[in-house]
Amino acid sequence: MSKKIQNNAIHQRKYKITMLFLLLVFAMSIFLFSILKTITTERKIPSHNSIIHDRSFRGAIISKDNYTLSNSQKTYQAVIRGASIKAKKRELFIKLFSIYSGIQKEELLKKFKNKKGEMIQGNIILSKTIPSSTAMQLKSLAYKLRKLKVFQSIKTRAGIEVVYGLDVIENGESRRFPLKDIMSPILGYVSKKSEDNYIRPQGKKGLERNYETHITSKKDGYFKGKRDVLGAVIHDKNSMKLNRVDGLNLHLNIPLSLQRRVELMIDTMKKTLIADEILVGVMESHTGKVLSLASSERYNPAHIKQKDIPALNPKFSEYPHEAGSVIKPLTLAIAFDKTKIKPNTWFSTFNGEMEIGEKHKITDDEEFESLDATGIIVHSSNIGISQVSWRLTGKQFRDGLIKFGLAKPSGLDLSRDLPGRLKPLHLLEHKIHRANSSYGYGMLATFSQLFKAYSAFNNNGIAVTPRIVNYLSDKKGNQYTLDPKVGNLQAVSKRSANLIHDILIDVVQKGTAENAQYPGLEIGGKTGTAHIAKKGRYVREYHSSFYGFANDKKGNKYTIGVLVVRAKSENKYFASQSAVPTFRNLVQILVEQKYLKPDPTKAKQVEQNEMIYSDIPQAEIVEENTEEEITQEEIDKVIEEEKVKKSQSVKALFDLKEKTKKAKEESTKEPKVRIEIQESLEPYEPDMALEYQEPIKKDNTPTPILKKTNPQQNIPMDDIEEDLF
Repeated sequence: MSKKIQNNAIHQRKYKITMLFLLLVFAMSIFLFSILKTITTERKIPSHNSIIHDRSFRGAIISKDNYTLSNSQKTYQAVIRGASIKAKKRELFIKLFSIYSGIQKEELLKKFKNKKGEMIQGNIILSKTIPSSTAMQLKSLAYKLRKLKVFQSIKTRAGIEVVYGLDVIENGESRRFPLKDIMSPILGYVSKKSEDNYIRPQGKKGLERNYETHITSKKDGYFKGKRDVLGAVIHDKNSMKLNRVDGLNLHLNIPLSLQRRVELMIDTMKKTLIADEILVGVMESHTGKVLSLASSERYNPAHIKQKDIPALNPKFSEYPHEAGSVIKPLTLAIAFDKTKIKPNTWFSTFNGEMEIGEKHKITDDEEFESLDATGIIVHSSNIGISQVSWRLTGKQFRDGLIKFGLAKPSGLDLSRDLPGRLKPLHLLEHKIHRANSSYGYGMLATFSQLFKAYSAFNNNGIAVTPRIVNYLSDKKGNQYTLDPKVGNLQAVSKRSANLIHDILIDVVQKGTAENAQYPGLEIGGKTGTAHIAKKGRYVREYHSSFYGFANDKKGNKYTIGVLVVRAKSENKYFASQSAVPTFRNLVQILVEQKYLKPDPTKAKQVEQNEMIYSDIPQAEIVEENTEEEITQEEIDKVIEEEKVKKSQSVKALFDLKEKTKKAKEESTKEPKVRIEIQESLEPYEPDMALEYQEPIKKDNTPTPILKKTNPQQNIPMDDIEEDLF
């Protein structure tokens, strides 16, 4: 019995020891788990290390004379918790914040209330677009507000009393256009894109879009190291620094001083002529460097309004239109190049009226029995140039125009470069279609295409590509050049180009452009006044143009273009009354700015009152405008609506198929179509139906090469940035 009791006692002791052991193991496990959790869990205590982010910037756009036209700056947002402001001091807070930020008190007060008119107790974003200078002031204000005891403590869910003040936090990068509308729409505009809650600008049009890959921010930097008790990073051997890589800067060929004079001049000319728009361009004939490219329709890229939407697209390369008589010198140059005629080859011009068939005819404004090749251009004879085109085959004529750069992108370095349109070869084999195109109807060309084509007549037959950007530069001062997408063209031979050069001088001296003369300078060019087509019919509205050159004996040679859209002042729609005076004013400005130096032995004193424009900058008058700015989404929506609307008007283009069938059926007969009313094309959104002679590649495009200009070295774009758009 005693042994049994003894065994039970032993079992009980074993059981107790086992239980105690298990309890110890369990307790140890909890202890070890607690230690492990403490080690692996991020503790919410101030870190010994700190990091300062250094965000990279988008590159700037800089004029030839070193004025900043577009650059970037950091933006900040101001955040306050509604419940943290004492009710009695809310008005003081709003008043002081308004003074420091420049935001109206009424606007700030609205942010403190919800839709029901109740005061918001949570976080309130007072502004998301605070510039750097204002942000520094607001940070100073935040400290002062704490001193004034404007803020009160708030109990968190954990029961901790916390005082929330005014927080000013970096939230992105914004684009500045400090000179407002100057050089728009060439510069283009930007929209906003978000990268990890950090806002960056993105180019949408113009130079900002075309050079997006090059000027966009490259790589952010930072400085990392141990911090002191005040939170500042300690600079020692253990600290780490990564330098940021900004986007490349664009350096233009356009000097601001010249550009602004030109813009003010065309603003006044637009009012005088009551025109919809005036486009002008000046470039060096040998190099293609654009000294000025200006439109009378401009806008402030930083504050786009509803009325600005039609001006967002630069018409220089996005507005194909029937050019009219400025095509005649190109037709004649092709005939010279093919040795079909000579300058003294004579043609009967039938006293200004040539019948074709029984019912149709071509007419001229002036009546001559006959004209030689030179006279055809000097007196702008439709009858004469038609007969010149008949000396060529359809293929020779079409290929000749393509060699001048028509029916293909011009290469102008803007975001969109439309190719225009020529009639297909099977139509141009018919004399009537060839004649129609020989004086600029039944075809579409852009300002930049004609600008480029006319440079051939001042450059030994080479049509140079207009270039707005001179070079790109990085932070270290290295300079890079970028080859144009479309290169220079050998349009015609040197002999043919020089023959046309002399004929264009005759046009100015004794033809339709006598008002373009400037004593002591060599001036040449050709006028063009072309009907505008709407819904397949010509209306009493006109494109008036003048393309030519201005040279001096010092070796300065400039190609100059002028396009006046819909001049409505009485009898001012003729190119001689609109485009030519504008050209003459451009020459006067080039002389005043020392780009051209007239021969002093021939030049007379040109009085200032001979100028058609005034030096008073009428365009600078600021009128109060209450129109609200619009968002990027609204801009895109309106542009899309315009595309749909205008694409409907282009429907008439597809009627060409029917006309083509008829033309083939009557190929053995003499064409019976009135030349003055050939099929016309609506000049808007032509890309929906235009024929691309050499389409731009959208895929498999060779990677452009940046050429470093000091020293000369090719640098693959993969080492610097991605392909161009």
